[in-house]
Amino acid sequence: MEDVHKKIRKSYVEFLLEKNERMDGRDFFEFREISLEYGMIGTAEGSAIAKIGKTTVIAGVKFEISEPFPSDPEKGILITNAEFLPLASESFDLGPPTEKSIEFSRVIDRGIRHGEIIPLEKFLLDDGKALALFLDLYVLDYGGNLIDTGSLAAMAALLNTKLPKVEDSVILRDEYQGPLELRDIVVTTTFAKIKDRLILDPSLEEEDAADCFLTIGTSSNYMVSAQKTGSGTFKKEEVLELVDKAFEKRKDLLKYLNNIRD
Repeated sequence: MEDVHKKIRKSYVEFLLEKNERMDGRDFFEFREISLEYGMIGTAEGSAIAKIGKTTVIAGVKFEISEPFPSDPEKGILITNAEFLPLASESFDLGPPTEKSIEFSRVIDRGIRHGEIIPLEKFLLDDGKALALFLDLYVLDYGGNLIDTGSLAAMAALLNTKLPKVEDSVILRDEYQGPLELRDIVVTTTFAKIKDRLILDPSLEEEDAADCFLTIGTSSNYMVSAQKTGSGTFKKEEVLELVDKAFEKRKDLLKYLNNIRD
């Protein structure tokens, strides 16, 4: 019965798009309502909760002392984890990480890492050890477009993060050096292709109808990451159009991030 419902919703979404309409009345390249709060978790070095439409993700940052990775001995460590809580969606179950949750955390991690916005080389300590930054993401509600919501929460949490003082390889949890140094801000914008129509920030119903998706990570001047999923294809001119749109819609997301350190 669920497959029948999905087919009906898919047909309805396609019917509306052919009329240049979306189910919720948005323009093709318009975000749903966005809200962002930060600094609500007292036990974390940084935290934020982001909502795009119904989709809600909370992010928290903690530091630990660790050994640098042998493959990158001159840098500290960044680890991004994600958990899909069963209360967020009937499609989420308890248990080991799923392919979807792994993709979610990796795409967000990739944008931050490839954007080189965190100076991990400054996390090295005198005794050969290093700070490890753990960025933990929890999906609280799922209504489509997880990645952009998670990316917004992650970036807000990093902007909210205070770097703790370290003495003799011990983190002093109640003493801080100041804000975490960040070289730039990275955000993602996710587009769906449904037949020949391109849309931004797909809702859950639009995700079910989509042939493929393209998530683009941007810093101030560069495209730092891209992730294509789904069995459909994008034409070269469509990809170029969406890269331009990603930089344009980046401005909408920066409105929520620019004042965190004011």
